[in-house]
Amino acid sequence: MQRLLVVDDEATVRELLSDALRFAGFAVESAATGAAAVEAALRDPPDLILLDVMLPGMDGFEVVRRLRATGGPARKIPVLFLSAKDAPDDKITGLTVGGDDYVTKPFHLRELIARIKAVLRRAGDGALVVGDLTLDPDSQDVSRGGQPVRLSPTEFRLLKFLMAHAGQVVSKQEILAGVWRYDFAGDTSIVDTYMSYLRRKVDAGEPKLIHTRRGAGYVMRGPRP
Repeated sequence: MQRLLVVDDEATVRELLSDALRFAGFAVESAATGAAAVEAALRDPPDLILLDVMLPGMDGFEVVRRLRATGGPARKIPVLFLSAKDAPDDKITGLTVGGDDYVTKPFHLRELIARIKAVLRRAGDGALVVGDLTLDPDSQDVSRGGQPVRLSPTEFRLLKFLMAHAGQVVSKQEILAGVWRYDFAGDTSIVDTYMSYLRRKVDAGEPKLIHTRRGAGYVMRGPRP
C-alpha cells in the first residue's frame, strides 16, 4: 500500500482529503504545518507528499526546498502541490523548487487521484513510454520504434519532462522552469529552439507525438486509437 503525507493547515480539508484517499486505497498520514511536514518526511519518507502552499510559518515552497537540500531519501520524495493560488508564477515557482505537479483548489477528487497515480508512476524505476517512444531515466537510453536515438543532455531533460507530463499541455514558462531552472532568465525562445532540435530527432516520422497548442504551449501525446 502506497503511503501519502497530506499537509494542510485547514483541519476540515486535511481530514476530508485524508479520508477520501484512504477510501481510494492509500495509507495516509497528515500534518498541519510546514515544520511538521519536514519532520514527518525525514522521519519516515512517504511515497508522495500532497502539500498546501499557504502554510503558517514555513510555506509549501520552503518545505520542498528543505527536503530537496537533504542528502537522504527525503530529497527524492515526489511532491504534488495543492493550492488556491492559481497564477502562472505560482505554478512555475512550484515546479522550479522541485515540485512534480501543481493542482489548484477547488479540485475534483477523481482528477486529483489520477494525478497522484501519474506522479507515483513517474517516480518509479520503470521507463517512460509514449507510443513507440521509450526513455529510460537510469541508463538515459532513448529509442523510437526500437531504434536508438542520441540526444544531448538538454534534449534528454526536455524529452523526459514532456514524457513525464504526457497528455498535459505545458506552457513554455513551465518547461523553462522544469528543464532549465531559469538559467536563461525567463527567455522562452530557448524552449522553441530546443523543441525544434528534439522534433528532428524523435518526431520526424509518423505518428507525431509532440504537438503545439498555439498560445498555450506543448503537449506530448501517443497516437489516438
